[in-house]
Amino acid sequence: MTPKQVLQMIKDKGVVMVDVKFIDLLGTWQHFTAPISEFKDEAPFDEGLGFDGSSIRGWQAIDNSDMLVIPDPDTAVMDPFTKDPTLSIIANISDPITRADYTRDPRNISRKAEAYLKTTGIGDAAFFGPEPEFFIFDSLRYDTTQNSSYYYIDSNEGNWNSGREGAVKEGANLGFKVKNKAGYFPVPPVDTLQDIRTEMVLEMERVGIRVEKQHHEVATAGQAEIDMRFQTLTKMADWLTWFKYIVKNVAVRHGMTATFMPKPIFGDNGTGMHTHQSIWKGDTPLFAGNGYAGMSELAMHYIAGILHHAPTIAAFTNPGTNSYRRLVPGFEAPINLAYSSRNRSASVRIPMYSPSPKAKRIEVRFPDPTCNPYIAFSAMLMAGIDGIQRRLDPGQPLDKDIYALTPAELAEVPSMPASLEESLSNLKKDHEFLLKGDVFTEDLIETWIEYKMANEVSAIRLRPHPYEFALYYDA
Repeated sequence: MTPKQVLQMIKDKGVVMVDVKFIDLLGTWQHFTAPISEFKDEAPFDEGLGFDGSSIRGWQAIDNSDMLVIPDPDTAVMDPFTKDPTLSIIANISDPITRADYTRDPRNISRKAEAYLKTTGIGDAAFFGPEPEFFIFDSLRYDTTQNSSYYYIDSNEGNWNSGREGAVKEGANLGFKVKNKAGYFPVPPVDTLQDIRTEMVLEMERVGIRVEKQHHEVATAGQAEIDMRFQTLTKMADWLTWFKYIVKNVAVRHGMTATFMPKPIFGDNGTGMHTHQSIWKGDTPLFAGNGYAGMSELAMHYIAGILHHAPTIAAFTNPGTNSYRRLVPGFEAPINLAYSSRNRSASVRIPMYSPSPKAKRIEVRFPDPTCNPYIAFSAMLMAGIDGIQRRLDPGQPLDKDIYALTPAELAEVPSMPASLEESLSNLKKDHEFLLKGDVFTEDLIETWIEYKMANEVSAIRLRPHPYEFALYYDA
């Protein structure tokens, strides 16, 4: 849409407020809301709206904090969760003096990544199709103090509630619990969240997201997945941010709580975000060819770039300490850096659902949905482009169950980092490929590493873990 069309939409929909949303460095939406008197003409789209960026995580210091939000008219939709008619619009961030795009604005990174792809001559568009998983719980409590630490999750579906007297909420315990690792596709009454997921899908469609399907996921206690149709990089990052906003708000609407945390429950599957990717030039899908699994030479180089740089891009695709409680040998998340057709134990899979060249894509299976999508998608694209430019070789496919390999066989297969600290160390050493085209900057990478080390890695390291009392208290 154009600014003029947005102004007409405000009139047609009876809008009384305009909610301006932007994303912080770590991937959380921020917003402020203005009355329509501030949008009486096209000035906000040209001149922007000022705000203080000093309190936004990872952004400007207080002595250099004046910033501008520039609303993107093409993102304007009606917010489905406000009491009064409210137009929601996503904004880019600019410097108020130079008018330059702000280098730490994640949406700016994704826009630069798309522009860089075009300048390489490799292709015109990169398409992404993430499959975000999440949990819908009935309740959650947690706290950490100087002398205590705990969390308590509950779900009426939870396998641990099979012997509970009464339901988690009001009513009797009627059985039909989801057993560990038995939550994939059961019908109601075992699947108790069908209607809530449908409501989430309908709200997504209201804001323009194209959804392919929704279903219960493998784990007990309300694990779910909703799949979106593939879209270009920045547009998909917009969609995924809306996706998380909708999932959380619909859950709260029902007196429940949703989380995208990778490993909230011990002893069952964690939450991942398998991410399908392809590059096109005009109407031509560049990943289709006559090679292995119907892939092109270019696609194999892209896969090689992903595998080669995976220990680095993990700092963005798996950005929390909890991410690495999912990336554990022998569990459901692929940690071994190999590729295969159909084999879901490989970290890069080539889906074989359709022989159509338009369906040819790769699926990167290690990311999780706590990532900032603008940054994570851009990092994966830059790794793939580097593989194409350097003509990297992905080696031979591993077309068998990687989890069943012997230690000797596994020794030949590189693996994902075992911790966030290791990923950040890799990012510090290997990030030249991210700097091409000024997509990422040294400043942004340094800021990311410093923030994560100080606020997450060191913060976790300083605190006793509850399980350590079971291990060591009587030592």
